[in-house]
Amino acid sequence: MFYNNEISIFDTTLRDGEQTPNVSFTNDQKLKIAKKLDELNVDIIEAGFPSSSKGEKKSVEEVVNLGLEADICGLSRAVKSDIDACMDTGVDMIHLFISTSDIQLEHTIKKNKDEVKDIVSEKVSYIAGNSIDCIFSAMDATRTDQDFLIDVLKIAEDSGADLINIPDTVGVMKPKSMEKLVSDVHKEISVPLDVHCHNDFGLAVANTLSSIEGGAAQVQVTVNGLGERAGNASLQEVVMGIKSLLNDFNTNIATKKLYEISKIVERLSSIQILPNTPIVGENAFSHESGIHAQGIISDSKTFEPGVMTPEMVGHSRKLVAGKHVGRHSIKQILSNAGLNPNEEELMEIFERVKELGDKGKKITDADLYTISEIVMDSLKENIIELEELAVMTGTKINSTASITAKIKGEEKKSSDIGVGPVDAAIKATHSLLGGFPEITLKSFKVEAITGGSDALAEIIVEVEDEKGHSVTARSESEDIVKASVDALISGINRLLRYKK
Repeated sequence: MFYNNEISIFDTTLRDGEQTPNVSFTNDQKLKIAKKLDELNVDIIEAGFPSSSKGEKKSVEEVVNLGLEADICGLSRAVKSDIDACMDTGVDMIHLFISTSDIQLEHTIKKNKDEVKDIVSEKVSYIAGNSIDCIFSAMDATRTDQDFLIDVLKIAEDSGADLINIPDTVGVMKPKSMEKLVSDVHKEISVPLDVHCHNDFGLAVANTLSSIEGGAAQVQVTVNGLGERAGNASLQEVVMGIKSLLNDFNTNIATKKLYEISKIVERLSSIQILPNTPIVGENAFSHESGIHAQGIISDSKTFEPGVMTPEMVGHSRKLVAGKHVGRHSIKQILSNAGLNPNEEELMEIFERVKELGDKGKKITDADLYTISEIVMDSLKENIIELEELAVMTGTKINSTASITAKIKGEEKKSSDIGVGPVDAAIKATHSLLGGFPEITLKSFKVEAITGGSDALAEIIVEVEDEKGHSVTARSESEDIVKASVDALISGINRLLRYKK
């Protein structure tokens, strides 16, 4: 099971991960996660804490009955009834734990050190005597007197423990200290060492990787770093850290499935992954800066680690439009969507995106496509060109709109009233069209494509001529009245170009 350079992955999403505040998986959800963990090729799945409830015991038993390739582990206090509950479920391994730090001896289990030694000897021997693998964990090991810790771990080893776990239960270790502790224990203990790191100071992954360098053969992780308080070491970050940064080590993990299982656990746990989460966050391989994006387009290693690509984890690279975007990025994003603006159109699109970004607006790909289609249409040769629009409205009078436009190069003006500013503006636009075939507004739709009171409005209209030819046109602006007129004029121009 253990080789010098192969690190075993022990996943505890279903046990410690479920101890995340406000997370509670249903039985069906646990089974689904267990199957996905098995497809990922994790070595051990800690399915739960059987003695904690009847439902938990049943759930662990059902995970066992799935017949997965991974070994299934159950958690147990150093209490015979807990051990028996684990054995009743048919697990392959029992994860036995007992507190060893002075503070927990006094305030948690209220035992002295000699009592703890006796309990460890008795309970590990009991598990070993039933031919079940045992992983022994000295809870709060990193705050335990080191001489006492090694004494307890030697007793566990001598009593038949198959693995020894060193947990940083409250997440207080630093990478160098964790590496040294594991190395010191490794010199005294012959069975493989395992670590379980919490993330209270954001160091769980760093401490886990340092533990491997100190001699740990197995690491405990959770998908998305779920767990008590600030969580545990993230499975995806630890696995890719081993693969990409620790050249002397590897795992059995099918890394292309990491993004998939991350999204599944995100959905089932209702714990949202932040966009800037390493490896699996939506921004993990996204680039907005013009300089970065230009480099990425040429060679992804310019502004990505190189030793890790989005394809390796089942993710994808993305160029993002925003205030820092460059023309190369916009051109590439649009090209990927089948839009190929010329240089004049590209510059206009670029300027509009920059303007919106400077106003603090988030610009999605859909927004960029809309802006691009509008620009690419508006820069074509038009019969009607809007020059000026004025609207007056009030609480006791109808709205009035005045419009000035050039039609075939000749300036024309028109005004009209309506039940509101948009209605008045559209009627005034229609009034300009004397001498043209009848054009009818068939549909009018408003969508906000950014948030806030100054939302960027997208207007989508369908216009039809007297022969039944119809086109759809759109416009965007923070001014809904202007956007409405621009969309209508764009549609009319398209119809007139169609007739030519």
